[in-house]
Amino acid sequence: MPNKKLNILYAIQGTGNGHLTRAIEIIPYLQKKGEVDILISGIQSEINLPFPVKYIFRGLSFTLSKQGGVDVWKTYWKMNSRRLLRDIHSLPIQKYDLIISDFEPISCWAAAKAKKPCVALSNQVATLHPLAPKPLKKDMFGKMILKNYAPATHNYGFHFKSLDATVFTPIIRKEIREAEPVNKGHYTVYLPSYDDDRIIKHLKKFEKTEWQVFSKQNKRKKIIKNITILPINKDSFMESIVSCEGVLCNAGFGTTSEALFLKKKLLVIPMKKHYEQHCNAAMLQSMGVPVIKSLKTKHHDKITEWLKSKKVVKVDYPDITGQIVDIIVDAYATEKNKEIDFESLDYSLFV
Repeated sequence: MPNKKLNILYAIQGTGNGHLTRAIEIIPYLQKKGEVDILISGIQSEINLPFPVKYIFRGLSFTLSKQGGVDVWKTYWKMNSRRLLRDIHSLPIQKYDLIISDFEPISCWAAAKAKKPCVALSNQVATLHPLAPKPLKKDMFGKMILKNYAPATHNYGFHFKSLDATVFTPIIRKEIREAEPVNKGHYTVYLPSYDDDRIIKHLKKFEKTEWQVFSKQNKRKKIIKNITILPINKDSFMESIVSCEGVLCNAGFGTTSEALFLKKKLLVIPMKKHYEQHCNAAMLQSMGVPVIKSLKTKHHDKITEWLKSKKVVKVDYPDITGQIVDIIVDAYATEKNKEIDFESLDYSLFV
């Protein structure tokens, strides 16, 4: 362990709620190790951190098509490379002893430019691990983006099961750990890659099933036959998932991990053109979680089969957040003076 407290930069991807809910658990442990400055880039999360945020950047955000996946062209056209480079150059990265990035690109590229060590701590790192299951359909472009979006010199990850000493089981937020799961019979739905009309069109076919759909589009509660549309709210979502019979969602990491921890039935639909989610889906499928490619009529039979099933995938997700932080700080203290291959980080990617 280092003899003095460190100046730590903890940088978080703000385009998904899972990164920030994980950060809420990690930050108190980091604060025991040193002075922590928080950076967030991305503008699509509904979660507010209960800690002061020193740096806020627009970052690199993926635009969803509302038809089940990422809109690559809109994502490209909305990307402002000049602003991104300006943010990278403006970040005072030299003042920090330890830089930790949860799939946040500005901190990673600023560290690479300054030739400083940077620790990646994310689910994305784990999906690229050699032992992690991969989707059958190859996506070289998606893999390249995932690998180069936020490259680091030290890599630690989270996956649905531990793979080795550098890949940990998920961090589950305190509220979920302390909750007492019950089954009130409804199904919780979170599919932000689809618009509400498409979700309603398909779910209303299952007339005997009560669906609670959390929507990025609607700001008010709305009931349509057996479907309740709810605005995204941390407390109401937690109440729904803790008391549901099952969860239907995309193949992100946060909601899926919580559903498994709560011993809920789970069915996932990975976002189209989203390599990370297809990697997550491959891992979940290897564990026995059913996966469907899209929300289409041809998959209704699989949804019916899932609704009738009582199968729950069993997992063991102990609370090891403190140990993870210890491992990273200890590794940094012993490795920071080692030779690091900065040449492998192609800074020209954003130039």
